[in-house]
Amino acid sequence: MSEDFFSILHTFGKARVGKLKTAHGKIDTPVFMPVGTLGSVKGIFPDELKKAGVQIILGNTYHLMQRPGENLIKKMGGLQKFINWNLPILTDSGGFQIWSLSRLRTIDQDGVTFSSHIDGKKIRLTPESSIIIQNKLNSNITMVLDECTNFPSTYDDANESLKLSVKWAERCKKQFVKRKGYGLFSIVQGGMFPDLREKCSELLKLISFDGYAIGGLSVGEKHKKMIEIVDHTTNFLPEDKPRYLMGVGRPIDIINAVEKGVDMFDCVLPTRFGRNGRAFTTNGEINLKNSKFAYDDSPLDKKLDCFVSRNFSKSYIHHLTKSNEILSSMIISLNNIVFYQNMMTNLRESIKNGKFREVKKIYKIYHGEYERI
Repeated sequence: MSEDFFSILHTFGKARVGKLKTAHGKIDTPVFMPVGTLGSVKGIFPDELKKAGVQIILGNTYHLMQRPGENLIKKMGGLQKFINWNLPILTDSGGFQIWSLSRLRTIDQDGVTFSSHIDGKKIRLTPESSIIIQNKLNSNITMVLDECTNFPSTYDDANESLKLSVKWAERCKKQFVKRKGYGLFSIVQGGMFPDLREKCSELLKLISFDGYAIGGLSVGEKHKKMIEIVDHTTNFLPEDKPRYLMGVGRPIDIINAVEKGVDMFDCVLPTRFGRNGRAFTTNGEINLKNSKFAYDDSPLDKKLDCFVSRNFSKSYIHHLTKSNEILSSMIISLNNIVFYQNMMTNLRESIKNGKFREVKKIYKIYHGEYERI
């Protein structure tokens, strides 16, 4: 990996503005990455994502290896060509499914065996096979296979999980094929134990990776504990490498983690909420299923630079939502993605201009009932 893969351009305290340079384009950080598990950000066309300012999306190894299969995707020219997305892609290794599908898998020192959630077929995933699959997908950012530590967990269990994840990370590093514009990220585990987070960080730095993710959070712990772990962990991660908080989250999660030095985020919330009638707006989070919106002719969010946000009334979207119309999911999901991209732009500008605290106050509406302390 060339030294200019990631560069830091501005700082404000621990918060950073940077730039990632991949083979499929540049990424401004802090960045929010919409989740496209099966090669599709649900309900949104790729061109609409680009218009919203999205620079990178996610795919998932566990799901894509089953449908349609990594060999088919490789034959089609890689995930970018297959899904008509010519910008960067990050792929999760399948490690999160070790946690989320815990009833359907068994772990050993060599890897994990899943019973497919689709048809029960046995699926074997090892550190090496995860990297090989992601290479076939043509991921710009490949994640190591790790064991996402359970929550809650004992100290001993978290330590054992940590040791397995570091062992697997080393095997992933040996399997990974270095190419310009492509990177391999490791994942820091350690549960809710600060000393284990430090231990894992130090061990992973000895192996050396192109980026460092913080995993095992947003799995049931309170917001305050999450941010405490993030704040502690970033102290031990390399200054010159990107930092990625996996699976997070709500605006309050992202804003506070940016303040602690995190550069990258992903979460299904914008589109999942969109499919359930819930919109992120500059006036707070709203549920369009609520009957109070039946006669509200105001636009969803006139402050957002988005056609659907400015041109469809809450009344109409309420009707669509109550009627289970697909258009409701499409409108709200796109609105939510635009909201997140707008928020990230504001955060980047605030770090550049030394006004992070002022911008943080603008989003104080998300610090009230939505702050999970």
